[in-house]
Amino acid sequence: MKVAVLDYLGLVDPDGVGAVMDARLWQPQPGIVDAIAHLHHHGWHVVQAVNQPGLGRGSLEIGELNALQQHVLRCLSAAGARIEAFFFCPHTPQDHCTCRKPAPGLLEQIATRYGATPQEIWVVGPSESHIQAGLAIGAHVALVAPDPGLPPTDMPAGQLLPRYADWQSLARALAPN
Repeated sequence: MKVAVLDYLGLVDPDGVGAVMDARLWQPQPGIVDAIAHLHHHGWHVVQAVNQPGLGRGSLEIGELNALQQHVLRCLSAAGARIEAFFFCPHTPQDHCTCRKPAPGLLEQIATRYGATPQEIWVVGPSESHIQAGLAIGAHVALVAPDPGLPPTDMPAGQLLPRYADWQSLARALAPN
């Protein structure tokens, strides 16, 4: 079993207001669509796990979230990429739930759904809370950070967090041709 858990796949708010404005505004992170297609074609289960506090605050409706996710899935499908499942936490930080990353609840749900051990899961992306959730369950973690000027991120026991400059590098490392 090979499971890759991604966080946000792109931008939905180009103006930086912090809310989903219109699903058609979604723009994928550079290279992420091809990376998802590569992983999928090499037998990986690719899923998404995100915090959605707008649901808990009432600034985002479930219908808006579903419309955005459907739009994303159509864009990915057109490029031969596929996200198998979408997991989200609807709570705000003030709710202190167990599913809001960096808590491990969403990743535990993914492990249960796929019958995977934490060692079969790769939690990847640019988000610190996403990586922290992966560390909390004992999954493999990798940072996708195009800025080489960022300092290395420390893992427990002083190990360096694997870092990839872009999504394509990560996909080729997880699923070599």
